[in-house]
Amino acid sequence: MKPTENYYKQREINCLTRINNMLADLPPITREFVMGITEYTSPLTRLNYVYDIRIFFDYLIKTLYPNKIMQELTLSDVENVELTVFENYLAYLSLYEINGKQETCNERAKARKLATVRAFYKYFFNKGKIKSNIVAKVSLPKLHDKEIIRLDIAEVVKLLNLADDGDKFSEHQKAYHKNTKIRDVAILTLFLGTGIRNSELVGLNVDDVNFEDMSFVVTRKGGKRTILYFSEEVDDALRAWIAKRNTISDIDPNEKALFLSLQNKRISVRTIQELVKKYAKLITPLKKITPHKLRSTFGTNLYRETNDIYLVADFLGHSDVNTTKKHYAATSEDLRRKAIKSVKLRED
Repeated sequence: MKPTENYYKQREINCLTRINNMLADLPPITREFVMGITEYTSPLTRLNYVYDIRIFFDYLIKTLYPNKIMQELTLSDVENVELTVFENYLAYLSLYEINGKQETCNERAKARKLATVRAFYKYFFNKGKIKSNIVAKVSLPKLHDKEIIRLDIAEVVKLLNLADDGDKFSEHQKAYHKNTKIRDVAILTLFLGTGIRNSELVGLNVDDVNFEDMSFVVTRKGGKRTILYFSEEVDDALRAWIAKRNTISDIDPNEKALFLSLQNKRISVRTIQELVKKYAKLITPLKKITPHKLRSTFGTNLYRETNDIYLVADFLGHSDVNTTKKHYAATSEDLRRKAIKSVKLRED
């Protein structure tokens, strides 16, 4: 098995372990549903389904079946839920408590949780185990367009300069930054120069990078392996980091990860999230910049340069170009504004 596959295989095993641990506290109908959708869903999708189903069942216990424990819920209990209960459930998700922890859901989170419940009911309805699929009648929450947050060109320059020199950091932070700046510059440059996803970056191995044709291989959603190309700026940053990586003496010979934590193990998704946040808040404190926002910054810049939405969709790994259009429609306004300025009615 290839090292990259080892990483993704281990991530899959972790998801399956968490699913099994959670299923032990849920009614048997949950396991039946999860097993039934295994062939056409990823472990991560099923894990998210189980999280959502647990929240829904917890609500049913609190409101409809207070004399039962969750493991005792049956298909009959589920089938007898009335339409108003689902509507009340959506309102409940605005602020709820589970396992002693208070949680909130915005409109998109509510829609996802309702979609999970719909999938659950549809599965048993299609199998003929329940007579009606009443949840299908529940309207999804209205989704408002999200504000598109990205860095402008000046902010990109400031971000990379800060990663390079650390001049805005405290003395304590500068000591830490001295050990991480080459790695951090490479990570930020890779995000901004290729639009790679956080999870894809974490999964990269040294052997995935080909400097001869300035390309690398990423594992996309669903396990598909795709070749992406990078610019000279990315090339320089990656070469600098790999040269630095090669000087680290106490790396496990079997550790093939491209990017390492300070413990010289594969860097985590969470660590990169915190890394991006640390730099971005000093550059643009009013914008909540995440790795995904750096990806959006790349997509925006690529679209502005090429005006080719299909090329952007291909780079970003969107299976549906409508997803790309939705995220970068605002950029069309910039292009139209720029274009109209080129129309001259009189010669200067």
